[in-house]
Amino acid sequence: MSSFDLIVLGGGPAGYTGAIRAAQLGLNTAIIDKREVLGGTCLNIGCIPSKALLTSSHLYQFAAHQGARHGLKFDGVAFDLARMMTRKQAVVRQLTQGLEFLMKKNKITRFLGVGQVIAPGKVVVTKPDGAEEELLGSHVILATGSVPSELPKIALDRQIVVTSDEALSFSEVPKKLVVIGAGAIGLELGSVWARLGSEVTIIEFLPRIAAFYDPDVTQVLQKALEADRLRFHLQTTVTSIAIDNGNALVEAVTPTNDKLQFTADKVLVAVGRKPFTEGAVAKDLGLKLTERGRVAVDEKYRTNIPALYAIGDVIEGPMLAHKGEEEGVACVERIAGKAGHVNYDAIPNIIYTNPEAASVGLTEELAKQQGMPVKIGKFPFLANGRALANDESLGFAKIVADPKTDRLLGAEIIGFGASELIAEAVSVIEFGGSAEDLGRTVHAHPTMSEAVKEAALAVSNQAFSIPPAAIPRE
Repeated sequence: MSSFDLIVLGGGPAGYTGAIRAAQLGLNTAIIDKREVLGGTCLNIGCIPSKALLTSSHLYQFAAHQGARHGLKFDGVAFDLARMMTRKQAVVRQLTQGLEFLMKKNKITRFLGVGQVIAPGKVVVTKPDGAEEELLGSHVILATGSVPSELPKIALDRQIVVTSDEALSFSEVPKKLVVIGAGAIGLELGSVWARLGSEVTIIEFLPRIAAFYDPDVTQVLQKALEADRLRFHLQTTVTSIAIDNGNALVEAVTPTNDKLQFTADKVLVAVGRKPFTEGAVAKDLGLKLTERGRVAVDEKYRTNIPALYAIGDVIEGPMLAHKGEEEGVACVERIAGKAGHVNYDAIPNIIYTNPEAASVGLTEELAKQQGMPVKIGKFPFLANGRALANDESLGFAKIVADPKTDRLLGAEIIGFGASELIAEAVSVIEFGGSAEDLGRTVHAHPTMSEAVKEAALAVSNQAFSIPPAAIPRE
C-alpha cells in the first residue's frame, strides 16, 4: 500500500494547483482524477474551450459585420465550424499536456480512476478496469469540483436538451437555440452561437440578466447583446420541454401568468452548477454538509473528518477556477504550517461576452441593500482616447469606496477588456489601498486602463476627462 504526505481527489484547478504547491513545499503528493487528462471542468469542458469559441466567433462577427467601419473589405466571409472545434481542442490539448508535464517535473504521483475516502487518511482508487488500489495519506484534500445543475421535471437527453458540456461541441449551428439561464454560462454560449447565425432566445427567472452585477452594468450588457440578435424573456419560468420529431417545444410562464411557447432544435440548460461529491467519501464517515449542500469546512479548510480537507467548488463561495486555485494554495500552506490565506473580498467575477463585464468586492447595489454608506466614482469609456481609437467606447468603469477612509471596497467594469482591467482594482483591494492611491498611480496614455484611474479620481470629483459632478469641489 502506497503512502503519501498528501492525496488530492480531483485534478481541476483547485486540485492540481494545490498538488503543485504541496510538491513545492516538499510534500510527497498524489493526485487522483477519473479523466485521462487533468484540468477538470475548467480546462476540458468549461473556461478554456468556451473562451476559444468566443474568440473564434468574435473574429468571424468582426469580419462579417464590423470590418467595413475600419475600411476593411472581406468578400465571401464564411466560417468552418469543424475547424473552430479543432482549434478549440488543440488549445485544450496543449494545456492538458502542459499539466501532465508539470506533474512529472514536480514528482507528483498520478492515479487514473475514481477516488473515495473510506477512512481518515485512507483512500481507495477504482481504476478504469475495475481494479482497486488503497492509498494512505497523512492529509487528504477533496477537490472534486462541480457539475451542471438541472431543472426539476426537465429531462436532459444530452442531444436536444443539453448542458454546457454538450453546447461546447455542437457539430452544426442550431437554427434556433433556447437558453435557460442568463448567468455567465448562458450569456457566453448564447453569444457564441448567435454570432454564428443561431436565433438565440434566453429565458431568465430573475428580473435582469447577470443579476450579480449592478443594474447599470446589466442594462448596458443586455442592450449590447440584443444588438447581437439575442432575445431575452426575463421574469419567466420554464414549465416544460417536450421533444417532437427532433425539435424541442419549450413552455414558459410570466409573472402575469401569460403562457409562452418556443420551438428550438437545441435547448441549453444553464441554471448554474452544483458541487460534485457523490461517492467521494464513504457514507459511514458522515461528511458534514452546509444547508446549501456544500462541504462544511473551517478557516483551515478542514472538514469534520480527521485529516480530510475540502476546497474549490465543493465548499461555499463562488464556483470560480481562480477561487479554487487560491484555496488549493492556502489549504496546502496551512497543512505545511504556513500562513495560507484567501481574501474573499478580492475575488474577481467575469462574464466574457462582448462587452465583457467584471466585478470585484462590494457593488453599489449590495452596499445600499446592507445600508452601507459608500462613495461612487464612474467613468465612461466614451471619454477614453484608446477606447475610441479601438472602436470600443461602450461601457464604463465604476469604483466603490469608503466615504470616511477612501478605502477601495469594490469595482465594476463593463466594456472591452474588462476581464484584464479588473485586476488593477483587485490588487488595490488586496493591499488595502484607497481610491486616491489608484487615482494617483501613473497610467500609460493612451490606454483603456486610464478609465479605471479616472473612475477612482471621480470618487472625489477629480476626474480630468469628464465634467465635474454636481457636488461641491474641494
